[in-house]
Amino acid sequence: MHVSRRGLLVGGAVGGGLLVAWALWPRQYGAPLPAGATESAFGAWLTIAEDGVVTVAVPQLEMGQGVTTLLPQIVAVELGADWRQVAVEPAPISGAYANFPLAARWAPLWRPGIPFLAQDPDDWLLKRWAQDEAFVATAEGTTLAAYEQPCREAAASARALLCMAAADRWGVRWEECEARAGIVRNGHSALTFGELARAAAKYDAPKTPPLRSQPPAEMAEPFPDPAQLQTAFPRLDLPSKVDGSHLFTADVRLPNMAYAAIRHGPVGVAELARFDTKAAAGTHGLVAVVKAKRWLAAVAETWWAAEQALDRMAPRFRVAGAPDSRRFTRALDHGVRESEPQRVAARGNGDADMDAPTFALRYDVEPSVHGTIETASCTARFDNGRLELWLASQAPERARRAAAKTLGLSLDNVVLYPMPAGGSFDRRLEHDHVIEAALIAREAGRPVQLVWSRLQEQLTLRPRAPVAAVLSCKTSADGYIDTFRARLATPPWALEFGRRLFDNATAWAAMDAVDGDADALALDGLMPAYAIPNVAIDHVPVSVGLPAGRMRGGAHGYTAFMVESFIDEIAHRHEQEPMAFRIAMLGHDVRLAACLQRAAELGNWGGGGGGGGQGIACHRMALGKPGADTGGRIAVVATASGGAGGIDVSQLAVAVDIGRVVNRDIALQQIEGGLLYGLGLALGSATGYRRGLPTAQRLAALRMPTLATCPEITIDLIDSGEAPFDPGEIGVPAVAPAVANAVFASTGVRLRRLPLLTVAA
Repeated sequence: MHVSRRGLLVGGAVGGGLLVAWALWPRQYGAPLPAGATESAFGAWLTIAEDGVVTVAVPQLEMGQGVTTLLPQIVAVELGADWRQVAVEPAPISGAYANFPLAARWAPLWRPGIPFLAQDPDDWLLKRWAQDEAFVATAEGTTLAAYEQPCREAAASARALLCMAAADRWGVRWEECEARAGIVRNGHSALTFGELARAAAKYDAPKTPPLRSQPPAEMAEPFPDPAQLQTAFPRLDLPSKVDGSHLFTADVRLPNMAYAAIRHGPVGVAELARFDTKAAAGTHGLVAVVKAKRWLAAVAETWWAAEQALDRMAPRFRVAGAPDSRRFTRALDHGVRESEPQRVAARGNGDADMDAPTFALRYDVEPSVHGTIETASCTARFDNGRLELWLASQAPERARRAAAKTLGLSLDNVVLYPMPAGGSFDRRLEHDHVIEAALIAREAGRPVQLVWSRLQEQLTLRPRAPVAAVLSCKTSADGYIDTFRARLATPPWALEFGRRLFDNATAWAAMDAVDGDADALALDGLMPAYAIPNVAIDHVPVSVGLPAGRMRGGAHGYTAFMVESFIDEIAHRHEQEPMAFRIAMLGHDVRLAACLQRAAELGNWGGGGGGGGQGIACHRMALGKPGADTGGRIAVVATASGGAGGIDVSQLAVAVDIGRVVNRDIALQQIEGGLLYGLGLALGSATGYRRGLPTAQRLAALRMPTLATCPEITIDLIDSGEAPFDPGEIGVPAVAPAVANAVFASTGVRLRRLPLLTVAA
């Protein structure tokens, strides 16, 4: 059913307009940030202590991307704080920190019947939903888009209040005061933030925050001397991560805490069939055995004792619908060849004029896994009807609500303490382990820390979905592309993920609920950046029996591979130089063309000719509809060779335009991390399935890059002055096609399957 904005409002008026209108009206939130005895709170974002320490609340999960430095940096610059006196703490779960851009991006997932909500993150209906749901999820590189402006406004308001307090003492106008390096000055008069904080908190802030004229930015161009590459804002989490004192979920220790290990059945509708409790009776330190319909857990004084108890009990499961690589490969093949597609995007005349394509190519993608170093863990304490959770979650409020529903508690009786993650890659958007930990803690009658083994992590994760695709085009004699069509057969995995996240549906109920639905997010990145007049993007929803979910880079991780490999083949078939061929079609996108030229310069691009071992690729990403002045751009020149020993990637030369660079070091770290993650997806990180069990059950089986096999990486940031784009995702997509194109240049062999190295089924 399609619901329009006008229909919703008119219907509300007919059925009791005053009540509905009041319910939809945006709410104002107080200050959710608690202040200590010597601190004063300034809105939802910061407190200032009497010793001058400025503590910034961060509502995003720190998972190595540096968000606990980036947002405090924005506050510090706007406030005029001394970086040496800036601290950080996780923000409490509150609608005051709602992530509006991500709510807009994911509107098809949480409100599929009201698609117009996806159009604008400023939509007041969308804002009301995000605030009421305390939607503060960390995903899709939305941190800057969601929180830079609120952080600036909060800091500007606090700065004005500090200046007001100082001005009253000095008998001057507050606008004549300056805040810099943690001190408010007027002429020779000076007072520290700490001296002013308590008085400043009592003033009323200006209605319009007095923002500084320039937003936070660091030079994107390298310094002449590489030894001088130091940021003015070193990471706040770096010292504790270096000395090992940084606390993660598995480091939590509570009085009388026990440890839990768990066994799940194979992928599919698995039910616990039998286990031998007596066999574990002699296990030293065993506290309890907790049985659920689909899993078995042991609780003991040590995790190893709990794991040994499970081994001795030897749980067995009945499984229905277990996925198998051969079966879902056949389903995908049938889908892309014979099933009726659904159009999700078009440009110009679509494919109306392409009665017979000039040529068409087939691409295949295996299921890929996240490869987190940390396995899932959660510490839970249930006492007197109150549940406490220590957890690293990208969607903490969804996890809290799931735990409350599981135990039949009100939300007020569930407290979640946000913990950092040692890398997530979107794996911590799922919260099955939270539900399990809550149940185990209730049954055990004492605090419990649940940690999944590596096998359980591999078994229960939702991989990036498999894909089969056919890309086709109609070209002129010189290779000019008039019409481009992409047809992808893949499960509607984004919609499926949305049902799990927002409706708390089981994996199998989520798949059933979206079976046959077209999913535009599953085809993200397929619309070419090139000026091709006619484009048609089609989805063939296929049920493969394998629960799938989000991964770093999203659909861009495979759509960029398909598009850029396809474009490269067209260029070579028409004997055109691959970079020049691309640039000729990018006259409308000067930023992407500039990235191509700079990457070619960095990588000493030789034209991509036979035997040269060089491949080139580029890609564009945006939160909303891409345009010449939106989103981020990347171009990669890869140097690689292929042979009996596999694929050796020796160099990646990369040019990136993420607009205004807020923190140069963090941007470079994130882009380099994304490149290596993309390289892992290109060469490995995949698994087959046999009778519901993943064939890759250990990290070593994923063939991820190691220090010994990492290529030389050169990155140049191009500061275009446009709005900042998050650097965390942009590094992933273009690596695989650049490497595949380099292998062709080296060997003459085209690789059209991801990963480029075959995975055992």
